[in-house]
Amino acid sequence: MVSANVYFSVLRSTAWGIVPHFLTHRAVLVNLGHNYNGCHSHPKFSRVHAMGSTDPSVEIMKKYPRISIITPSFNQGNFIEETILSVVSQDYPDLEYLVMDGGSSDATLNVLKKYSGKITWFSEADNGQTHAINKGLRRATGSIVGYLNADDLLFPGVLGKVAEAFIDGPQTWWVMGKCRIVDEENNEIRRPITVYKNILLRLHSFSTLLMTNYISQPATFWRREALESVGYLDESLHYVMDYEYWLRLYSKYPPVFIPEYLAAFKIHRNSKTTSTGHKDIYVAEEKIVVQRYARSRFQMFLHNAHRLMMTFAYSVMNRG
Repeated sequence: MVSANVYFSVLRSTAWGIVPHFLTHRAVLVNLGHNYNGCHSHPKFSRVHAMGSTDPSVEIMKKYPRISIITPSFNQGNFIEETILSVVSQDYPDLEYLVMDGGSSDATLNVLKKYSGKITWFSEADNGQTHAINKGLRRATGSIVGYLNADDLLFPGVLGKVAEAFIDGPQTWWVMGKCRIVDEENNEIRRPITVYKNILLRLHSFSTLLMTNYISQPATFWRREALESVGYLDESLHYVMDYEYWLRLYSKYPPVFIPEYLAAFKIHRNSKTTSTGHKDIYVAEEKIVVQRYARSRFQMFLHNAHRLMMTFAYSVMNRG
């Protein structure tokens, strides 16, 4: 068990590092500038594509593992095309992309039909986001898997970096990277939160993860063997199913940190995490999950204390 000194060291260092950001960077908006219609692929794959199929490097590309990305979708017609483009324009040599739609009634189906040649999609009623993700994971055939919500984005060339992390580390079970937070126009927001999470990613430990979920879901990938070992997402959870899954994975296998920005998490008016009534349900689910994995009352205390600290931080950021 990690000592109290370690916990307070983390809290102290992160607090001193981030509070000034909260106070001086309340509304930092920086356009990310990624154009997914002309998305940049991983340079290694771009060279192979340019040289043609007779080049011996093509055989090397065949050694790259299949990556399966699942996107759960329901009435995200305003955003899903950009999400799809951020995936299919990766130009990764062995990509399987599954979109599991819950029977959308907006423009989503028109977008899915538009990309039918590049993606595999299903549209039928489901039992919510977690169920849709699990349906996709059960259909996936890749040796590396991950999921990307229908309003989030992968940055150009990241699948190649993810694959290399697994190739270079045969004992690597899952990887996590940095993630930006953006608004509807892809302007970066809440930069202090990103800075804070990046600190915790570098200091990562199971005990710190119990204190707070610093792992960003769009920038996380895991091996099929890990999926087979720990199982699928908990469908009784609708808000913190990713947090529970990270704790479940981490309790058996430590992750590898990729110190690069891999994805963007989008916040908008209709986001699930900003909807009315979200906070109370989220906190209740989170408490259940932490109680499931905490080994002492002290760990629960630290988690609750951290939540109070972050609530204060968000209130400061939201002023003005």
